[in-house]
Amino acid sequence: MRLCSIASGSSGNCIYVGDDRTHLLVDTGISRKKVEQGLCTLGVKGEELSGILITHEHIDHIQGLGVFSRKYKIPIYGTKGTIEGIRCCNSLGKMPEGLLHEIQVDESFTLGDMEICPFAISHDAREPSGYRIGNSRKTIAVATDLGKYDDYIVENLRGLNAIVLEANHDIHMLEVGPYPYPLKQRVMGDRGHLSNELSGRLLSDILHDDLQYVILGHLSKENNYAKLAYETVKLEISFGDNPYKGEDIPMMVADRDAISEVVSL
Repeated sequence: MRLCSIASGSSGNCIYVGDDRTHLLVDTGISRKKVEQGLCTLGVKGEELSGILITHEHIDHIQGLGVFSRKYKIPIYGTKGTIEGIRCCNSLGKMPEGLLHEIQVDESFTLGDMEICPFAISHDAREPSGYRIGNSRKTIAVATDLGKYDDYIVENLRGLNAIVLEANHDIHMLEVGPYPYPLKQRVMGDRGHLSNELSGRLLSDILHDDLQYVILGHLSKENNYAKLAYETVKLEISFGDNPYKGEDIPMMVADRDAISEVVSL
């Protein structure tokens, strides 16, 4: 099973998850050309995709969906609220008939040899979701745009072999940064984004010996930078209520505009 970030950040998000038989994208918030370039690096053609999973309808998660779907006719999956948001997004253009499929959180479904388990997340979108994706051997999750986490989120992220987890902002950078006050409140709120510190604390709750890799994603361009996110998360793990140290966990930070290292499980 392979996991790779094609792009991750406030300007656009696209994650690849796949194995020899099944290829999936989580979000297409970048141009069709960039998606294709990322897939090419992975040795995957657009027409080989089994499905596109959409976390929510914000433009940094669906920007390339219209152009990409018109070319490749790949089935698109999202909650009812997310599908409604896609249909209402005029900038996507006309979506091909029959490609949009409604799913429900906490109800799993199968694409190829992958079992997909959507779970609800707290974000200021219509009906946002994260995804837990597994085959018969390994399980990964994509959990960004969280706002907050609770026991429900922790349960959905237990027993993973790899995860893409939001580490959006450094609280102090956000507080003194250029954002207007209402936007700062939104980002820090329960329906906003997960800080570096909270990302580290959430990881501390789900760590186990078979968690093989962590990709920190969806970093804010204005309120974070890669080394700060990486070191803060490691520190939270080291000082958290768990038997691990930050350096025990293989971890990288997804680049905003470039394909990441491919994680093979």
